[in-house]
Amino acid sequence: MESTRGVDAVVLVGGKGTRLRPLTLSAPKPMLPTAGVPFLSHLLSRIRAAGITHVVLGTSYRAEVFEEYFGDGSALGLELEYVVEAEPLDTAGAIRNVYDRLRAEDVVVFNGDILSGADLGELVGTHRKTGADVTLHLQRVADPSRFGSVLTDPSGRVTEFLEKTPNPPTDQINAGCYVFRRSVIGSIPEGRPVSVERETFPGLLGSGAHMQGFVDSSYWLDVGTPEAFVRGSADLVRGVAPTSALPGAPGAALVLDGADVHGSATVDAGATVGERAVVAGGAKVGGSVLFDDAVVEAGATVENSVLGRGARVGARTVLRGVVLGDGASVGADCELLDGARVWPGMSLPDGSVRFSSDA
Repeated sequence: MESTRGVDAVVLVGGKGTRLRPLTLSAPKPMLPTAGVPFLSHLLSRIRAAGITHVVLGTSYRAEVFEEYFGDGSALGLELEYVVEAEPLDTAGAIRNVYDRLRAEDVVVFNGDILSGADLGELVGTHRKTGADVTLHLQRVADPSRFGSVLTDPSGRVTEFLEKTPNPPTDQINAGCYVFRRSVIGSIPEGRPVSVERETFPGLLGSGAHMQGFVDSSYWLDVGTPEAFVRGSADLVRGVAPTSALPGAPGAALVLDGADVHGSATVDAGATVGERAVVAGGAKVGGSVLFDDAVVEAGATVENSVLGRGARVGARTVLRGVVLGDGASVGADCELLDGARVWPGMSLPDGSVRFSSDA
């Protein structure tokens, strides 16, 4: 991996993950079980596969759980360091906050909630070949109006940053992964919140810095919402999204050690069944994430949903696009549909919630 020799990685994992509540009430978003392991494990596996070994995690919310789980990183073939933000510093502020831990001249920065198949060696190679101050991973998407877009000239050099707009002139969006010269990170104001998108990048462009785009159309997903989180986990299980951290072979489902799936149950579409979780007879679990100790009782249907640790779904109940917090319980013969969220420890009685009259 010559192209990534002498490169550090920074992963920003300080966010509170409010869009994923109630799951993130008990764990930071990058630590949520995703295809059998914490989401961050998949990103770290890609960093290691690219030949980068020194990784600094910029943490804030529930900072201690990262080090408790990953330690010094040696089990992953990495050297991990942890830097905690005492106060939220926004994206660029968080990058500046880890500056004194950086050793290499080139630093790849990752948002900790992006699932991506971009070739990191090619990204760093483009950065070095063009002599850029900052190189941005730009992703081509079908609907760029939902994102800020980035214009580039024929050589790939960034010419303009655009806020979300109904009809953007390009399908290239900021994909949340950058290569910085270390000296550029050192120039970010210290000790205050700074946005990389709203302040740092426009400021660099205005000062004439060389900002390069690395345009890519590989797998890319922001897993910040329940819908995207479920899809990302299923794509990892099915081998659609790249990882070397999957605790098993890619396939229709991932059933972890100690789980009990009845022979007449159906588990497919990239579903994960956590350790000691139970899927009873005749139940159907599709494209969903069942955390450890979750229970799906007989004849229930759980599609594209997340069941927190120890959550329980009653017999014949239907969940589609639903999130149950840790220890939540939905009784028998209920029906919850897209967007419903049940907070940790809450209990819905048998037959108490329905979205239709005949389900």
